Amino acid sequence: MATEPAAGTGERIRQLRIAQGLSIRELARRSDISHVSISLIERERHSPSVSSLKAILDALGTTLSAFFSDPLPDRNQVVYRADELVELADGYTVSYRQVGRDLTGAAMMILHERYEPGADTGEAPYQHAAEEGGVVVAGRLELTVGDKISVLGPGDAYYFDSRQPHRMRNPFTLPCVVISAVSPPTF
Repeated sequence: MATEPAAGTGERIRQLRIAQGLSIRELARRSDISHVSISLIERERHSPSVSSLKAILDALGTTLSAFFSDPLPDRNQVVYRADELVELADGYTVSYRQVGRDLTGAAMMILHERYEPGADTGEAPYQHAAEEGGVVVAGRLELTVGDKISVLGPGDAYYFDSRQPHRMRNPFTLPCVVISAVSPPTF
């Protein structure tokens, strides 16, 4: 079951860019994403891939987790119901639902991931300073780490240094569900 995508992703990017005194062209230069694409994203006319959003947020000096955090999290919460998970992706073709809202100072990030058939984290592999691991719960996932491509099925797991370029995609006919963790939460 996909959740609604996070509202106002483009507007959040625009506000953060302006708060840092950056033009669209400067953000484009820093992120290696075209200024046209950034303009479309900011106007909510284009949904960025995970790798594009990651590149933009890296250029803005923040992480996906921090970007989508609520300003007043409940740090004492222990149980998170399905509808309380924070959507970090588009929620349709790719869904990254994070356990907890503000992971500032946290040692790890836990995600419930879903990749619809044809979903891809982006043609360009991405990387970040962390370690990550996960278990495929349903469907199949094509995982590329460095120059190695692996296909994982239910019960298969992965664990790697996220500083290596990596990409996830589902070129198969059924949705894929993965439970993963990233430590520290730099994704």
